[in-house]
Amino acid sequence: MLTILGFAMIATFLVLIMTKKMSPIAALVLIPALFCVAVGQGAKLGDYVIDGVGTLAPTAAMLMFAIVYFGVMIDVGLFDPVVRAILRFCKADPMRIVVGTALLAAVVSLDGDGSTTFMITVSAMYPLYKRLKMSLVVMTGVAATANGVMNTLPWGGPTARAATALKVDAADIFVPMIPALAVGLLAVVLLACVLGRRERRRLGTLSLDEVRVGEPETVLAGAGAGDRLTKSGTVPERAGGTGGTGDAPGTDGGTRGADGAEGGPGHEEFQGLDPRRPTLRPRLYWFNAGLTVALLTAMIMELMPIPVLFLLGAALALTVNFPHMPDQRARIAAHADNVLNVSGMVFAAAVFTGVLTGTGMVDHMADWLVGAIPEAMGPHMALVTGLLSLPLTYFMSNDGFYFGVLPVLAEAGASHGVSSLEIARASIVGQPLHMSSPLVPAVFVLVGMARVEFGDHTRFTVKWAVLTSLVVLGAGILFGII
Repeated sequence: MLTILGFAMIATFLVLIMTKKMSPIAALVLIPALFCVAVGQGAKLGDYVIDGVGTLAPTAAMLMFAIVYFGVMIDVGLFDPVVRAILRFCKADPMRIVVGTALLAAVVSLDGDGSTTFMITVSAMYPLYKRLKMSLVVMTGVAATANGVMNTLPWGGPTARAATALKVDAADIFVPMIPALAVGLLAVVLLACVLGRRERRRLGTLSLDEVRVGEPETVLAGAGAGDRLTKSGTVPERAGGTGGTGDAPGTDGGTRGADGAEGGPGHEEFQGLDPRRPTLRPRLYWFNAGLTVALLTAMIMELMPIPVLFLLGAALALTVNFPHMPDQRARIAAHADNVLNVSGMVFAAAVFTGVLTGTGMVDHMADWLVGAIPEAMGPHMALVTGLLSLPLTYFMSNDGFYFGVLPVLAEAGASHGVSSLEIARASIVGQPLHMSSPLVPAVFVLVGMARVEFGDHTRFTVKWAVLTSLVVLGAGILFGII
């Protein structure tokens, strides 16, 4: 019964948010509460929620201070050179922009933290997508999938969990998987090309107005109402929104143009990278760059817990860049909306994960799935593990999958001569899909900063993420790694 109710709870949640019948926060809270009562454990709901909150509180704290930190770094101009470099590559071409999104997300993912990746990627690319009226779910989908492939780095989490659970060396899991993961990353770039060409067909080949020739980086600056983007060979200004692609209905990028309800050029969606903004601190550029490198290095070396690092980093960044208290309060207030949205979503997710774990639903679901594997599939347990990693890491936390399910799969494989290393390598192929799971706090940073509905992101991204995961799995089998 718990197995059925567990799958029913997840299905109900996904249907409600994808059809926009409920907001993600409301669904994350109310649906598990209802199912907790349905299984006869309503009296324990409070305990389950507190347990879930306790588990995710460090993550929420990390996200809160990481948003403040990187928000300040964006305000003071740390990432402006990156944005200008991207714009030189993109040249207002939708296909190049989408490919640039994939490459930027992959490179930034080297720090091993999805939230950091999404904050930097969205901050750099969002104004450009808005300016060109491109579909924002293309940006979130490509960024999440690229980050999912890179999330398999030994310091990213899943590989370390698999190594710990099966008592093997993380390097023995990751290093042989590099060719398969490289193929997966190539698949993401090819996907970006396809989606970018689709956007190019929808919007036409875009170019900067003659007024802007020679200074493409100011696309993000919103310097004035006279600045325009035009289709090649045309003069009229592109005004208002355009319809989204078939894969991206109702997204922000398809329903509101750059001159629409959120303010035209020169208004808030472009102010973040305005080269004349008063928050710039060019004299402190190398201090901020050094601070960020030191922070990411300390994170990778695990010198302190990540929430503590970002707390210290945010405090230091605010104090040095904005020594006057009114300026500090203004910067905190400027990023309060993102902080509240993301932290609220994380604590709401704590209800979902708390009930799923506390009632025993997740254990029963895992046992049922493992038990459903036919005996004849025993010699192919690595392949089975790879396939199961897609749905299980989407519907479960990485901790639940790697510490709860993976040892059972490895034991079943060992009885048929399949090594633990093969099982461990296969277990990480589902990460491209995992990074769009509603149980991953970082995805709410992505959709929140991009102003995309989580349901729209899910509907658009899941099929591409599944395809990418299968490409990695197929490459692993083809190369004899799995």
